Amino acid sequence: MTMFKKAAWGSVLFLFVLAYPASMEAAMAPTTIKTVATPPLEGASRFYVSNRPPLRPGPLVKLPIGAIEPEGWLSGQLQLMRDGFTGRLEEISRFLKSDSGWIDPGGKGWEEMPYWLKGFGDLGYVLKDAEMIGRARRWIEVAIRSQQPDGYFGPPANKDNYDLWPNMVMLFALQSFHEATGDERVLSLMMKYFRYEFDLPVDKLLPGSWQKLRGGDNLESVYWLYNRTGEAWLLDLGKRIFERTSDWTSPMLTAERDTNWVESEFYHGVNIAMGIRQPGIYFQQSHDPKLIDAVERNYRSVMDAYGRQPGGMFGADENIRPGHGDPRQGAETCTMVELMYSDESLARITGEGRYLDRAEEIAFNSLPAALTPDLKGLHYLTAPNLVSCDAGGEHDFQNGGTLVSYDPWSYRCCQHNVAFGWPYYAEHLWMATLDDGLAAALYAPCRVRAKAGDGTEVAIAEETNYPFGGTVEFKVGTSKPVAFPLYLRIPDWAGGAKILLNSRDMAADARAGGYVVINRTWENGDRVRIDFPQRIEVKVWETLGNAVSVRRGPLWYSLRIGEEWKRYGGTDEWPAREILPTTPWNYGLVVDPARPEESIRIVKADGPARQPFAPEDAPVVLEAKARRIPGWAAEGNMVGKLPSGPIFSAEPVEKVSLIPMGCARLRISVFPRIRGS
Repeated sequence: MTMFKKAAWGSVLFLFVLAYPASMEAAMAPTTIKTVATPPLEGASRFYVSNRPPLRPGPLVKLPIGAIEPEGWLSGQLQLMRDGFTGRLEEISRFLKSDSGWIDPGGKGWEEMPYWLKGFGDLGYVLKDAEMIGRARRWIEVAIRSQQPDGYFGPPANKDNYDLWPNMVMLFALQSFHEATGDERVLSLMMKYFRYEFDLPVDKLLPGSWQKLRGGDNLESVYWLYNRTGEAWLLDLGKRIFERTSDWTSPMLTAERDTNWVESEFYHGVNIAMGIRQPGIYFQQSHDPKLIDAVERNYRSVMDAYGRQPGGMFGADENIRPGHGDPRQGAETCTMVELMYSDESLARITGEGRYLDRAEEIAFNSLPAALTPDLKGLHYLTAPNLVSCDAGGEHDFQNGGTLVSYDPWSYRCCQHNVAFGWPYYAEHLWMATLDDGLAAALYAPCRVRAKAGDGTEVAIAEETNYPFGGTVEFKVGTSKPVAFPLYLRIPDWAGGAKILLNSRDMAADARAGGYVVINRTWENGDRVRIDFPQRIEVKVWETLGNAVSVRRGPLWYSLRIGEEWKRYGGTDEWPAREILPTTPWNYGLVVDPARPEESIRIVKADGPARQPFAPEDAPVVLEAKARRIPGWAAEGNMVGKLPSGPIFSAEPVEKVSLIPMGCARLRISVFPRIRGS
């Protein structure tokens, strides 16, 4: 379904509500509330950089870096990144030394440094950390000075190979630097560089490999510059880049590619996560809704075959592999953060809430377990069913060697690329809309300062334990009454959410998957509260032998498995560690999916700690009924394939603990269902 079809139900509910504002000026403008599929699809932001014609307007407009200040558990996550290996990666990464081609023109340098800088710089800007910003600037300054007379910048060795891929990543770091500092040199550099691309012979522009598959990143940067300069030739370059990029508009999964999946770069997990958004990016220039349809078709085809699991990811232990769609197949950490960004980008382009739902699912359930709780180590692969994070190779993965142990040294691309996952997420919590409003797009504790209505700067404090709790409260701060629309995203699981304005129930038809928009003259001290219903639900995976997973709100739940942490390498400061199981994991759930409350109950529901994604600090714990399944055993160090069910077990019923999936490094998140339950 395209965004045009979805927008048809935009004015289902329209209520005038007497909110008894404090001033007569505010009283003259009645409060209205309605449900919409998306924020407005036409117009332009008066206060923030948005799409210039003829690019199609993006209904959600990214705010400048620094406008959003994360608080609570999200601030804790970012601070742990700063203190962990992301913030100190220069100490241990061989790609961030003085012989890097991004520092020394005679050296070599590919994607690793830009991958890291893309996130490290944004982490500094979001935290307003002067020391980090200064360190990021060191790399930025060298990149700017590296520009050659023909417009190329970066390591000369990449230019010799016509390899534009590393520069695509570096452009994102430069764009963030400009947004944070206003440095006009970035615009000049990009203008000259894109002229260099424009003048390349057609066969030398994106000739092959990663750059050809990932040309959507290049295209996104072209539009970023066009929106700031209005140079018409940039759109000609955009068309050429789209035509030279691999074709992500056709059906991605085909019988021919299944047969030759080893050679098919379309089947590489990170390529999928990045390429899936490429048709949507070009949609802004072409205005062809079939491109948005292609995004959803390819997403659904991948998820239906390889994403039949909780957590928002698909199994691609390097590549998606035909016949390997079981939840024991891992997803690369790079794939997680790239798919999160694809969702964030597509949300800006379309305004559709489903992309924000998907970003949240990955952020809360998959990404946290890819790293140690102290964020000083990560592993290459994370799977919904993973019972040993060992350093051996006894796993049915495409690659060999250590893939699931936690090591700050060994995972070349993921070690650097993971840096942008949480900072980009924080930057998309709030966005502007084309009717001069503000949208709460992703929910987390934070404060935002942004212009709205007539240009008045509004400060909104967002207080919440979300995703661990279901209540989100907003307090509006403004120097004078100001009229603007406030959009509140209603997640796809949250139908029936309750909206209160200054303690009055607004009786809103809070339709799941859309937005509730409150339009009023806001006054200093106004409060809005959303109560999301967080019911315990059971998902049945019919194509996985009727296996089941447990969900409550945006969080999926995993079996709590005892952990033994063992160091096998590294240093005292940066150890490489295994996690081995100390308790049984081969349980099936005794549950009726239609009545999960009869066998699953909440036994703990606290506010989140600074690091809520740790087993011992899990804010929410469920208790479920289960039976052991003796025949479900490990295969090497890997969890055995799911037995088809419902399955009989003569073992006694036990009570087991389920913790949020993001807290569990060892995890069973897809369970066989016990027969008769």
